[in-house]
Amino acid sequence: MALARARRNESGFNYWPGFVDALSTLVLSIVFLLSVFLVVQFFLSQEVTGKDKALEQLNAKIAQLNDLLSLEKLGKIALDDQVSQLRAGLAAAEGERDRVKGLYEGLAGAGGDAQGRASELNKALESEKTVSSRALAQIEVLNQQISALRRQLAALEEALEASEKRDKESQGRIADLGQRLNVALAQRVQELSRYRSEFFGRLRAILGNRPDIRIVGDRFVFQSEVFFDSGQALLLPEGRAELDKLATALMDLDKQIPSEIGWVLRVDGHTDMRPINSPLFKSNWELSSARAISVVQYLVSLGVPAQRLVAAGFAEFQPLDSAPNEEAYKRNRRIELKLTER
Repeated sequence: MALARARRNESGFNYWPGFVDALSTLVLSIVFLLSVFLVVQFFLSQEVTGKDKALEQLNAKIAQLNDLLSLEKLGKIALDDQVSQLRAGLAAAEGERDRVKGLYEGLAGAGGDAQGRASELNKALESEKTVSSRALAQIEVLNQQISALRRQLAALEEALEASEKRDKESQGRIADLGQRLNVALAQRVQELSRYRSEFFGRLRAILGNRPDIRIVGDRFVFQSEVFFDSGQALLLPEGRAELDKLATALMDLDKQIPSEIGWVLRVDGHTDMRPINSPLFKSNWELSSARAISVVQYLVSLGVPAQRLVAAGFAEFQPLDSAPNEEAYKRNRRIELKLTER
């Protein structure tokens, strides 16, 4: 500034240096202001950033407080429930207290009785102790008896094992005897079948080939008309003549068959399916049985051993022909002879 004044003094009044100084001063001022503004702006930005962070922290704390508040509300509800339960429990406890108080008062009244009862129980206990001593002695005796029974049981088991062993041996012998018996029975059946064939052959030769006498399987079949009138059980002369021949063959057969073969001649009476209700016979059962018995009795009268004869009545229930006509009725009315075992 002094230099400028010196120059003005030397060359006259010059504004340019002053203007330059003023402009420099202004620029410096502006730069200073800008620097200050930048510094202030920096500090302001820092302050704003810090406030944002603080605001975020405050929001987080608010959220935590909200959560805590919710928990507090839930806790309050739970506490209210607990308080309600405690009140209910208190009421129940008071009622129980009153009940116990009543019981206590009752027990206090019964205390005197209890003491008397206690003395009685002590006496009973002494008596029970005496009985227990006796019971222990009896138990000891029972234990000894049980030991003796166990020894007897062991002996019985040994005897049982021996018996089972003998039983197995016996079973083996029985099986062997059964096989032998079956073989013997089969032989006897074969022998009886042979004698039956011979008997039927001889009987066929004696009686001849008559249409009203025939062999069906293992039976000799006579039509009832050979021996009886309709609805009667009295032997006809013609039937007696045929039975005379039969008796001769039976007595010869009895001499031939060994005595150990238990054979019998079964005489079976059969009727047709038409019911009968006469003064003599109320049913076909009675008629068929009476006819079989008449044949057996006549054979016995001729000398045939009675133990070799059997009479049976079958009524209408074993038909040879189930047709409802006269021819079938005639076939079903019959006397059958069967040589079989006893």
